[in-house]
Amino acid sequence: MRATAGDADFARSFAAAIARDPGNFGLRMAWFHVLASAKDWDAARHVIADAETLLGERQASLLGKLFIASESGEGACDPALFDQVEHVQDVGLDLARVRHFLRGGQVERARDVCVRHMGTRAMRAFWSYLSLAWRLLGDARADWLDGGMRDVRSFDLDFTAVELDDLAVTLRRLHTMQQPWHEQSVRGGTQTERPLLLRIDPVIANARAKIEAAVRHYIDDLPQADPAHPLLAAPRGRFLFAGSWSVRLRPGGFHSVHTHPMGWISSALYVTVPNAKDLGAPPAGHLQFGAPPPELHLALKPYGEVVPKPGRLALFPSTMWHGTVPFTDGERMTIAFDVIPNMKA
Repeated sequence: MRATAGDADFARSFAAAIARDPGNFGLRMAWFHVLASAKDWDAARHVIADAETLLGERQASLLGKLFIASESGEGACDPALFDQVEHVQDVGLDLARVRHFLRGGQVERARDVCVRHMGTRAMRAFWSYLSLAWRLLGDARADWLDGGMRDVRSFDLDFTAVELDDLAVTLRRLHTMQQPWHEQSVRGGTQTERPLLLRIDPVIANARAKIEAAVRHYIDDLPQADPAHPLLAAPRGRFLFAGSWSVRLRPGGFHSVHTHPMGWISSALYVTVPNAKDLGAPPAGHLQFGAPPPELHLALKPYGEVVPKPGRLALFPSTMWHGTVPFTDGERMTIAFDVIPNMKA
């Protein structure tokens, strides 16, 4: 809450709590995770160093140090960085390993870590990285998985100008924060709290009805079922919204490249878009697919993009990398959500 209010000293309560309970190693690691989410690497290093000085090195603090070394760039070029913990089996550690191996050109090692999660629930977090490894290795399964823009669809919903204006006014009232949560993809903007599409509001209910019809159309038009595929294996009956929110970007704002591992189908519904002059030269403000996170320094280009337009809804697999290009001026406001199959239907 302090971070979203713009408070630079957002983590100060941890110091007060640890002063009362200095031997609580878990509390110290929680402090580290908060700082690491904010990419405050120096402060995160200091927290781990203090913990180890007082309580000794433990597996959690060792993994924390390796994570900082890889993600901060300090040890990004060390191919053996994670070798000392090869025996440790942990999903979070494996994600850190995969990112490190990709960043350092150890693509086969990255692939192999991903593949060992095949058939598990955790695989949702690894599909997007396996896609990168397969593409870098020239493996045809990358096309089986992503298919370029095959499963990216856009729908121009039948909003009137008045309906879009009313929706924009309603959403602006919900954007009360000053900064985004650290773990979100938003840069230069804000994201709303609580499930947006569950709000009891006629303006939002109207938008939800239009969204549901488009999602139904998207699901019904999916390619033939494939029991091994993260998008095509799911049952195609009733669906649920697993999360829904609005994002309001300020001038220069964008979404960092990311995926939605908890979803099945993800989205972006454009409510307001800057005019062409304020948006900037293409592809400013566009939603791009398939480009890897830039911090991995991989020579892979986007598959394609969706051009923003008020009332346009983009739907795509939740495992697909996506992000937006910064724009020059104006307001870019969207509704986004994740869809999952209703397994009880």
